[in-house]
Amino acid sequence: MRQHHSSFGAPAAPTLGVFAAVPLLLVLLSPAGFAQSTSGRAPLVAAASDLNFALTDLAADFARAHGVRVELVFGSSGLLTRQILDGAPFELFLSADEPYIDQVVAAGLARDRGVPYAIGRLVLFAPNGSPLSPAQGLDGLSRLVASGRVTRFAIANPAHAPYGRAAERTLRKHGLWDRLQPALVLGDNVSQAAQFATTGGAVGGLIAYSLAVSPAMNDRGSYALIPSDDHPPLVQRMVRLGRSRTTIDRFYEYLQQPAARAVFERYGFALPPR
Repeated sequence: MRQHHSSFGAPAAPTLGVFAAVPLLLVLLSPAGFAQSTSGRAPLVAAASDLNFALTDLAADFARAHGVRVELVFGSSGLLTRQILDGAPFELFLSADEPYIDQVVAAGLARDRGVPYAIGRLVLFAPNGSPLSPAQGLDGLSRLVASGRVTRFAIANPAHAPYGRAAERTLRKHGLWDRLQPALVLGDNVSQAAQFATTGGAVGGLIAYSLAVSPAMNDRGSYALIPSDDHPPLVQRMVRLGRSRTTIDRFYEYLQQPAARAVFERYGFALPPR
């Protein structure tokens, strides 16, 4: 499992190539150990990897405005959920899909059901020089598959990544799932899928819109939005976990304010009703 781990006291630009993944070991703590570990550090926020850029910006803005920081850990929603259920010391969880929040709530680890904060979108992405033209949509991808020119195509792993499940549903709807099996390259999360889509001879991939519009990707290829009815909606929900502190309460409220919603919108997310 790969995760990107960031801490904020002052604004920091992500170092990505395209997406740097820093392994993070989470030691499962007893209650006493948890109290000791959190007394001198910023609270940990578990976040779906499609938030890599949007939440990085928001956490830096929050640190500037409030003088306190949070520490971000990015990964697939499924694997982060598993860590939370196993006792990892996160205080806020931003999932890319609501069912993972439901698991945490059912386990009695959340303070409530939380709130939706964004709706994710999927794009067909092609790196510079690829024979794939996103403007031709999935019909163009189908023709490229038929020509035998697709040797690698990247998506997130559907087993634990919501964007991977959305990609699978989209490919199945268009009759491409079985045909693409020999060429599929699965990322642990959608950020890793985006990295695979730009490297290693891949013709492209299905990745998060929020990553495609990011500064790290804007000159590396082209993309086209997948119609929202090609897969179930990616309603993204966040929830405070039972151990959360005052800083997390403030950050949680901050993420629901108009300025934060504008940042989500800038990164290509649709906004749920308030």
